[in-house]
Amino acid sequence: MRDLRPHSARHPARRRRCAMSPISRRGFLTAGVAAGAGLVIGFYLPHGSSQKNGETFAPNAYLKITPDGKIMVVVARSEMGQGVRTSLPMILAEELEADLNQITIEQAGASTLYGDQTTGGSASVRTTWDPMRKAGAAAREMLISAAALEWGVPRSACKAEHGTITHVASNRKLSYGQLANRAATQPIPSDPPLKQAKDYKLVGTRVPRVDTPAKVQGAAEYGIDFRVPDMRYALLARCPVFGGKVASFDDKESKKIAGVSYVGKVSDSGVAVVADTVWGAMEGRRVLSVTWDEGPNKDLNSAAISEGLKQAAASKKGVALYAVGDVSKTGGRHVEAAYELPFMAHAPMEPGNCVARFQGAKCEIWAPTQVPQDVRDSVATAVGLDPDQVKVNITLLGGGFGRRLEHDYAVEAALVSKAINGPVKVLWTREDDMRFSTYRPASYHKMSASLDGQGWPGTFSHAIVSPSINAQKGTQLEGGVDPDLKDEVALVYSLPNALLQYVQTETPVPLGWMRSVYALQAAFASESFIDELAAAAGKNPLDYRLHLLTRDEEIKYFDATWKTARMRGVLQLAAEKAGWGKPSAAGRYQGIACFGCFSSYAANVVEISMENDKPRIHRIVGAIDCGQVINPNILEQQIQGAIIYGLTNALRARITIDKGRVVQGNFDDYEPIRMSEAPVVEAYFVDSHETPSGAGEPPLPPVAPALCNAIYAATKKRIRSLPVLS
Repeated sequence: MRDLRPHSARHPARRRRCAMSPISRRGFLTAGVAAGAGLVIGFYLPHGSSQKNGETFAPNAYLKITPDGKIMVVVARSEMGQGVRTSLPMILAEELEADLNQITIEQAGASTLYGDQTTGGSASVRTTWDPMRKAGAAAREMLISAAALEWGVPRSACKAEHGTITHVASNRKLSYGQLANRAATQPIPSDPPLKQAKDYKLVGTRVPRVDTPAKVQGAAEYGIDFRVPDMRYALLARCPVFGGKVASFDDKESKKIAGVSYVGKVSDSGVAVVADTVWGAMEGRRVLSVTWDEGPNKDLNSAAISEGLKQAAASKKGVALYAVGDVSKTGGRHVEAAYELPFMAHAPMEPGNCVARFQGAKCEIWAPTQVPQDVRDSVATAVGLDPDQVKVNITLLGGGFGRRLEHDYAVEAALVSKAINGPVKVLWTREDDMRFSTYRPASYHKMSASLDGQGWPGTFSHAIVSPSINAQKGTQLEGGVDPDLKDEVALVYSLPNALLQYVQTETPVPLGWMRSVYALQAAFASESFIDELAAAAGKNPLDYRLHLLTRDEEIKYFDATWKTARMRGVLQLAAEKAGWGKPSAAGRYQGIACFGCFSSYAANVVEISMENDKPRIHRIVGAIDCGQVINPNILEQQIQGAIIYGLTNALRARITIDKGRVVQGNFDDYEPIRMSEAPVVEAYFVDSHETPSGAGEPPLPPVAPALCNAIYAATKKRIRSLPVLS
């Protein structure tokens, strides 16, 4: 299928990482009042990693207080289970001194007004923490000024709380709504005072999620639920071979199916079948006859891909990601190991879908997307419109995991809608989503170390051999380094001589970002190898790690600074809560691992027993240091979800290739962990007032190595390739 995206839309990684950038005071806040609308505060949220210091920020959300007392926040992050519609209002309400039940959220559509709208990289809270606090604080100060003028008293005589300003001496009160218009005329404070952590009333509390009732009642509307009048349904037949194209098709049998109204080629690799019902479209596609030009990848298979990775590890020179000391120093005991991970699919519960309505000079989209601006730009290019002629509405997402950082399903819907001149919903089946997706890259990891006389690593080397997601999507790699490696892979140990390097390979398999991306790969290799070194030295795996974290050190890794003290703390927390060294029952064994990514530190302890030579997972304790916690309930849900997702990845899930095709198709051969297999998952976090950092992805990478280290403790056999039950 030809690339229908404009150049600017082919690099979602630049925004996906959502790197934090300083915000200038001058460009931070705007305020206004129009036609009695009340107080409107525009505040600015950071762009992605391409944002340079000193550049002007575009407004990304607005706080509006109306004369009738309504407080509205427009947010430009997608809700995909991470709880942003609860946590983000909590941040703003804390500084505004408003009750949370006074605040409503409006989901922003795609617009240049909002800067970067990508939801990914565990960035929703960490990039909005400061802007939302300052917006709330600025509004609070302006409301206090308005009340002081109204009463003719000093500002210091007034107090904000519960959505009202009180004159303390007389107990006179004015609501925020009553003050909204006057407040809008007040000067915007350039640096509004922010609360200290000890004064928080909302932040750090277990506020129930605002979206839970609708989900429980079945009222929450996901993309797959959405409908418009006169809408038809479409499924596409796509070439099963990577890079293949449509040679010809015969639609005679398809048009015999009741309700089928259109069959046509909408891209180089796909033929759409449109019908009045979903079943009609499915049946029409089933009987459609397509002749495929399978192209150059028709003989591609997993064995050849694996061999290519190994050959690259042996023959290609890597690019240094992190280097300290000299790893060429010899002496002591030499230890080597290699680890391998397969391609993986995101497999969200809600498969791809999109509603499109093309109407001549405009097109409207309703989609569960993590990248509304990329959807807008790609659709515009595909149907021949300008971006401002495309309106994108964001629905709830039934899981994201990075799959919805792509926008293929939206482009398909727009093309089909244009072809039939009417609204249409494009649906992907589970098999479509499994076989025509983008995939977490396969990778190979070459590890080596030399141990001194006491068993500690004198040298440590890790070569990551993997294709680059960003390079495949057209990004020029600066210095040969995939930019996602800068935020997702770090070596947070005190090592005198260490080298972490990246060896880039190529693949025709379409690549995409999957939850924790390269961190998932690197953690399995590095934390399994650390365990191997501990075993070679005859030392306890926990004690071995703690020794490498004993010295308080700040490790500089690209633009990030990692602190060994924070990693040590989260590792100790997980070990303490798990009762490290004291399994809960006879015949049970423990494994431990830790890793840092997205500015957070995470550790897991897995407890297993072996049944018929297979691990039975009884308990997992997960701990994270992600700075200031906004809502403990939501954080614990994120930890638990990441751990369960990590178990699926570790145990059985893999994508294999045969004759250029994906073999797996549904959950019978791409098996998620089942309810009967799910362990007790305990979630803990470090009590911290550091700046919030990532939460949704960091707990995932330590899962697989902790599991495999537990299997070694039980069997003395090392697992060096995933999935475990392959």
